[in-house]
Amino acid sequence: MPSIVRTYIRFADGLSTLVGRIALYIVFVMMAILLYSTVSRYIFDSPIIWGVEMAQFCMVSYYILGGGFALLLNSHVRLDVFYSRWSPRKQAKSDVYTSIFLLLYLGFLLWGCISSTMYSIQFNQHNNTAWSPAVWPVKVIMGFGIVVTLLQAVSEFFKAIARSKGIEVDDTIPERLLIEESESGDKAAVEEAPERIPAFPGLPMPELAMNHFRAVKQTLVKNHS
Repeated sequence: MPSIVRTYIRFADGLSTLVGRIALYIVFVMMAILLYSTVSRYIFDSPIIWGVEMAQFCMVSYYILGGGFALLLNSHVRLDVFYSRWSPRKQAKSDVYTSIFLLLYLGFLLWGCISSTMYSIQFNQHNNTAWSPAVWPVKVIMGFGIVVTLLQAVSEFFKAIARSKGIEVDDTIPERLLIEESESGDKAAVEEAPERIPAFPGLPMPELAMNHFRAVKQTLVKNHS
């Protein structure tokens, strides 16, 4: 594999990892907004008009920014009735073809998002609600998330080509390896996962994410006991 392709893969994987791990915290922001909205309405009898919409914006940001990271972790839902029975190289060849459709989809999605965002900025578009917030900020976030996912899809495309030719690709992301090893039933591999799989160089896992990672690991070890 050419060095420029390996460099690109490291860059795309690193970007998806960084954005995905930061996006983990958005769900807690959303929870705090909903909790504040509930307490304000039912305890202090002072409802807020922006709570639901702001929570919706947080949810959109949460899942759109995590798209590339989910792709990196192979966490998107797939129908693998036949796929799971194939050899790794045959799976890789299938991934090459399906990646092309994914890239086309993300390309059209990005084009539509850019067009919609420019429209919102040009005409100062607002939601037709009591709060009436501007919608361009969340559309910008969506566009960034799509770009990250698109970059990751290209990375996965290159990886699939390499694997289809029997070339090993180093994508030892802690979360992904933990998932794969737990599915294989290898208790020893699960126990050793955090020690033998370093965090992405220069992109340490947030403490909250690391605590969750360790908790999941302990649960998986108990399940294999």
